[in-house]
Amino acid sequence: MMTSFKTRITFLLFLFSLFVTLPAVQAHADALADKINALAEGGFNDREKAINALAETGDTRVVPALEALGDARLYQLKLGGKVVIVEEAGSEFKLIDPLTLEAGETVAKGAVDKIKVNNRLRRAVRDALGGLQLRSNKPADRMAAAEDVFKSKDPGAIPLLDKAIEKETDAAVRKAMLEARATVVLSSDLDEDAKLAAIKILTERSGRDARSILLAFANTAEGKLKTAATDAAALIERSLAAWATAQNVWYGLSLGSVLLLAAIGLAITFGVMGVINMAHGEMVMLGAYTTFVIQNLFRTLAPEFFDYSLLVALPAAFLVAGLVGVGIERGIIRFLHNRPLETLLATWGLSLILQQAVRSIFGPTNQEVGNPAFMSGAFEIGQLTITYNRLWILVFALVVFATLLIAMKFTRFGLNVRAVTQNRRMAASMGIRTPWVDALTFGLGSGIAGIAGVALSQIDNVSPNLGQSYIIDSFMVVVFGGVGNLWGTLLGAVTLGIANKFLEPFAGAVLAKILVLVFIILFIQKRPRGLFAQKGRAVES
Repeated sequence: MMTSFKTRITFLLFLFSLFVTLPAVQAHADALADKINALAEGGFNDREKAINALAETGDTRVVPALEALGDARLYQLKLGGKVVIVEEAGSEFKLIDPLTLEAGETVAKGAVDKIKVNNRLRRAVRDALGGLQLRSNKPADRMAAAEDVFKSKDPGAIPLLDKAIEKETDAAVRKAMLEARATVVLSSDLDEDAKLAAIKILTERSGRDARSILLAFANTAEGKLKTAATDAAALIERSLAAWATAQNVWYGLSLGSVLLLAAIGLAITFGVMGVINMAHGEMVMLGAYTTFVIQNLFRTLAPEFFDYSLLVALPAAFLVAGLVGVGIERGIIRFLHNRPLETLLATWGLSLILQQAVRSIFGPTNQEVGNPAFMSGAFEIGQLTITYNRLWILVFALVVFATLLIAMKFTRFGLNVRAVTQNRRMAASMGIRTPWVDALTFGLGSGIAGIAGVALSQIDNVSPNLGQSYIIDSFMVVVFGGVGNLWGTLLGAVTLGIANKFLEPFAGAVLAKILVLVFIILFIQKRPRGLFAQKGRAVES
C-alpha cells in the first residue's frame, strides 16, 4: 500500500515538473526565434548586433541560422516576416525552419527576400560560430573550434577563448584552447609578458605548425621577444629531429618484422638442406591469396564475423603453403641433393609456374584484402605515428620467432633438425630419417612463408608478384645473419630494415637497397658464415 502511494506521488510530481518546465522551454524557443527574426531587421549595423545577441545566448541551436546567413541562404518571408533557410528546388525554394530544421512548404522565389550580408557581417558570423562551438556541449566540437582559432590567429577571438578556458573541464580541450590563445596573442598588440608566455606555451606544444608560427613571429619581433621566439623554434627543431629519428627506427623495425617473417622459413630450409629455394617468395604469395579467399568467404557467408577472418586465414595459409612445400621437396628437391645450381634453376622455373597459375586463377590485377577493425587506424606518441596494422605485424613476427625457437630447442623434431643441420651423415647413422626431416623442414619453412603472406596482405598489394618483392631481401637477411641461425635471422632482419629506412631519405629506395647489398658483400668477405655461424664438424668442413 505504501509503495503504491509513493508511486502516485512520484507520478504527480513528474506531471507537475512537466507543467512547469514545458512553458519555460517553449518561451526560450520563442525568444530564440525572435532573435533569429531580428537578423532581417534594419541595416548592417543592426544585423551585426543581432548576430552578437545570438552568440551571447550560447545556444548551439542558432548555428544553422548563422551558417545560412554566412552562406547567403537566409531569407525573410514577405508574408509574415519570418526568417527561413532556403534550398533551391528547381524554379522554387524549399523552406526550412532555422531553429528546428524541419522542412516546410515550397514557395516561389518571389515570395521571399534575401537577407543581405557584407564582409564585416561575415566576419561577425565567423566569430559568433567560433564562440558557440567553443561553448558546445560536445568536447569534439570544442576541440575543433580551438584548432580553427589556432589556424586563423584572429585576435578578436581572445575574449571568447578566455571565457571558454575559464569554464573548460576537459584537460585535452583546455590545452588546445590555451595553445590557440597563444597563437592569437602573438598576432595581437598585447604586452611583452603575454607574448613571452605565449611563446612558452607554443614551445611545449612543439610540432611543425608551432615552429612555423614562432619563426614567422621572430621575423617581425625585436629584442627579447625575437630572441625568445628564435630559441624556441630552434628547440622545437631539435625535438622534431629526435622524433624523426625515432620514426625512422619504428619504420625500420616495421620493415624488419616483415623481413623476419619472409626470411625465417628460408633460414630453416637453407640451413638444413643447403637449398637455394627461388620459389620461397611464391609461398608468401600463396599465403596472401589464401587470405584473400578466406576473406571473400567471410564477406559472403558471415560478414558480421569479418574481423575474425585472419584467425582462420593464418592456419589455412600455413597448411596450404606447407603442403605445397612438402610436395615441392618430395617431387623435385630430393632428386637434386648436392646439385645447388640445378636446384636453383628448378625452383626458379617453379616460381614462374606458380605465378602464372595464380594469374590464370585470380587474374593479373591486385586483389583487395581488408584490415580487421583492430588493425585499422593509428595512434601517436608525441610526434611518432604508429599504425595498428604494422604494430600487430611486429608483435606477430616476434610470436612466430619465439614459437619456432621453442620448437627447435625443446621438441624432438627440433632436435632432429639441428642434428641434420650440423652433421647429416652422423644424424642418419643414429637412425634419424633425414629424407623426412628434409620434407617436414621444407614444409615448415614454406608454411611460415605462408603466414608471412597473411601479414603482408595487410600492408602490401596482393598480386602474383608479391613474393618477388621480398625474396632478394630475405636471402640477404639469411646470409648476413648466418645460415640456419634463428637469432642471426632476427638480428639481420632488424639491422637491414633500420639501415634501409635511414638510407632511403638520402639515397632513395633503390639506391638504398644497392648500398645495403654492397655492405653485405663486403661484410661476408670478412665473415663468410654471417654474424652467427652454425657449429658442427660437417658444417665447419
